[in-house]
Amino acid sequence: MNPSDTVSGPHGHTLLYTSAECRQVRYNARFAQPGPVMPHRSHLFSLRIGHALRESLQQPYNVSRFSKDLIAGLTVGVIAIPLSMALAIASGVAPQYGLYTAMIGGFLIALTGGSRFSISGPTAAFVVILYPIAEKFGLGGLLIATLLSGIILLAMAFARLGRFIEYIPESVTLGFTSGIAIVIATLQLKDFFGLSFEYPETYVGKVEALVTHLPAFDGPSLLVGGGTFASLLIWKKFSRLPPHIPALLVGVLIAWLLGLQGHSIETIGSRFSYLLPDGSTGSGIPPMLPEFIWPWQQPGADGTPIGFSWSLLELLLPAAFSIAMLGAIESLLCAVVLDNMTRTRHSANSELLGQGIGNIVAPFFGGITATAAIARSAANVRSGAQTPVAGMIHGLVVMAGLLVLAPLLAHLPMASMAALLLLVAWNIAEADKVVHFIKTAPRGDILVLLTCMSLTVLFDMVIAIATGIVLASLLFMRNISEMTRISDISLYRKLVPESLPAGWQVWKINGPLFFAAADRVFAELENKMQAQKGIILYLDAVPVLDAGGISALEKFIHSCRAQNIQVMIADLQFQPLKTLARSGLRPQPGALTFTPTLSEALANTAA
Repeated sequence: MNPSDTVSGPHGHTLLYTSAECRQVRYNARFAQPGPVMPHRSHLFSLRIGHALRESLQQPYNVSRFSKDLIAGLTVGVIAIPLSMALAIASGVAPQYGLYTAMIGGFLIALTGGSRFSISGPTAAFVVILYPIAEKFGLGGLLIATLLSGIILLAMAFARLGRFIEYIPESVTLGFTSGIAIVIATLQLKDFFGLSFEYPETYVGKVEALVTHLPAFDGPSLLVGGGTFASLLIWKKFSRLPPHIPALLVGVLIAWLLGLQGHSIETIGSRFSYLLPDGSTGSGIPPMLPEFIWPWQQPGADGTPIGFSWSLLELLLPAAFSIAMLGAIESLLCAVVLDNMTRTRHSANSELLGQGIGNIVAPFFGGITATAAIARSAANVRSGAQTPVAGMIHGLVVMAGLLVLAPLLAHLPMASMAALLLLVAWNIAEADKVVHFIKTAPRGDILVLLTCMSLTVLFDMVIAIATGIVLASLLFMRNISEMTRISDISLYRKLVPESLPAGWQVWKINGPLFFAAADRVFAELENKMQAQKGIILYLDAVPVLDAGGISALEKFIHSCRAQNIQVMIADLQFQPLKTLARSGLRPQPGALTFTPTLSEALANTAA
């Protein structure tokens, strides 16, 4: 064998090993050569504007398909009108800004995005982020943060980060969505019970304030909210049609009857007002299209234009990053759910591109943060949607509702809107799924879920997700490292057909030799290497060797050399062999030998 033989590995690297080892590299490289992206994964890497619309229109778009899109768009648009207003209120701004978001953001994202059936607009998940921004920076600050988040989403799309949604474990998503649901429900209890106080900043403070003021609840408001919530549950149980409009009508009826008895029920019209072009003030929602206004010219927390400054951008950038991360996660998770429902494939990066465009444009017309809404998107599919045209029609329906129904929408009771969001919170919590997860999942995954949930409620969603991913990664590495095992196969005659010379052993390593496992494995081996002449390390079942594994291997070889124990390494797979070649570890006469097969190593022991 000539140790100076060379072979070209993948990507043009030259590996220096024995002739037999060169043959092994050539053989392995033939089957391990990285190739083009597989067709079934191309959707994770593609990027083009309007991907979903282009793809869906490759088939003839006839009257039949348009009629199905029209029915789906009308259905979801009707659902989106009350939800968009309720979510805007929950986010700390007037209800019309939720309608602006659904009509502008929803239309643009459907037009330019990568998911065929997604319906975008305000969503409950964002309430926990948007409400503190609106409280501290006003509408202007919220719109600037949304604009910045759109830019971040565009950057994520061009960096093709959409594929990384695969790496967020279910324990993390269930944890933070459940935490979001708890926060949303807590925020709605004030209006549901008709209480009058300002929420403190912390979650614990909010709960304490609720408990303190709860004895002063308003009976008529509770009756309206309870009647609306009961109607939502009853309608949902006995009908497949969306329950939102019928339940709100029940709430309006109860409020009207209580008004005849002299009770005053707070409504959208009594809480919110707007300025007319002639300088007068109107109540409720302005029945007109939004005007183009620079986001920094919108009012801040003190009611004056917030202005533009680098210091303001620095303050809003962390919130914008949180919005972008949640928007990416929620929109891509929604797209995955829709793929499973329809057996289609979305383009992850194209969807991020569409989300970025929608969130950049909408703030110039008063639209707050938009992302794909799973419930509305699922309703879109169930209503027979064929293409993104349904999502675009949904935006137009919301616009028509703003122009035509604004005077009627002002009569919606605030308690009914709170009841609507309580049901939304329950739906996104997925309590049955959480309970099943806790009953069946490993303890480590349960710990991740509960940690994400607690951190989302008590602190911040981004902190929760980051912590959850780190915890999940550490648990995964621990589990993988525990899979790496060593076994003495010296007497296993299928692999070692003849008895070994005195003082020799064959040890087989199964599993990856990476930093979390290698030190333990070689420490165990070293403890077993006493009064030995030599050892064969059979590594055909080691798929991965990293820098930590090389370091541990070198320490082991050094220890064996100090004890005059010869080490033979047999049957390396391609990745470990390539890693060893890069590390510079070479055969050492009388101390370290590499062989391509176990049988050759066994023959060398008898030589």
